Order: sequence, then structure tokens, then C-alpha cells
Amino acid sequence: MRNHDSNHQVNLYFIALIPHQELREQIKAFKEEIKERFNATHALRSPAHITLQMPFKRSKKDEPYLINTLKEFTAHQKMFMVNLSGFDCFLPKVIFVKIIDHKPIISIHTQLQKVLTEKMAFKETIISQNFHPHMTIASGDLSVEAFREAWVEFEKREFEASFLTKSLFLLKHNGKFWEIYREFLFKK
Repeated sequence: MRNHDSNHQVNLYFIALIPHQELREQIKAFKEEIKERFNATHALRSPAHITLQMPFKRSKKDEPYLINTLKEFTAHQKMFMVNLSGFDCFLPKVIFVKIIDHKPIISIHTQLQKVLTEKMAFKETIISQNFHPHMTIASGDLSVEAFREAWVEFEKREFEASFLTKSLFLLKHNGKFWEIYREFLFKK
């Protein structure tokens, strides 16, 4: 007989900054357009976000500790503005909304990595090394051809937005897509 103890269940999480609902909808519209016109749906599996910690697995019993760790961490963070302008890409096939000032995001990312390494025993292999803040609208499942077509358009397209980052989010995979699981507010 197999033991179905729910504490041994492993969950998949990632940590991100997420804009307010209105901006989330605007970004989702770009993802929908890419789905309709270029047949790529991968980016629709998560809300608009800036990844601070790429997906990682943790057993269910570690979750309260992970939540507490993030609570303690965000209690000392200050709110900051994120300004978006236009689009950029990572070759061969990722298109994203460009973030103007990387400094505050890189700063929170660096601090978070330190906390995850020290308190959660994260290994170097799951800590994002080459960190380049961005907000993906098309990723992995775009064909090289479709990428070329889409990029010709998005490269010239204008888009300006900004949002106040007031919190950090823990997302959890439900087997089909990523759900916002917990929000951790920064200090006022």
C-alpha cells in the first residue's frame, strides 16, 4: 500500500512581482494576441509578472516556513515604481515588455536570493544567476518563424505603463497553470 500522506506532497512555486489588475489585463491582451495570431499559449499560463525566483519545488510541510520567511523578508522592503516602455526580446524566441529601471528590482532580487539561500537552503542551481528583469508576453512555445514575424511588429510597437510595487507574490502551480497563492506586503 502506498502512503498518501499529504505532507509528502511536493508543490511547485515561484516568486514574482505582479502589477495591479488593470495592467495585468493589458499584458494579458498581448499574450492573447500572440496566441491568436502566432499560435503560442505558454505565456498565458501565468499572470503578468516579473520573476524574482524561478520555479522551485518544496514539500508541502515546508510551506509554512517558506511563507514566514517571505513575510519577514517583505516587512523590510520599501515600495517602488516599475516603469515599462516598449518591448524587447531574448533570442531565439522570447518577447517581453521592457522595464526601464532595473536597479530596485535587482536590489530586491539580490536580497531575496540571500534569504532563500540562507534560510531555505536554496542551491545555486535554482538561484537565477543572469538576472534581467522583464515581463514575458511570448516564450518557449513560439516557433522560430512565428517569433520573427511577431518581433518585427512588437519591436516597433509602443507601450508605456508604470505601477507601484507594494508587495511580493508567491505563485503555486495547480497542475495546469500558475495561480497567485499568497501576497506579502512591503512596509508602508
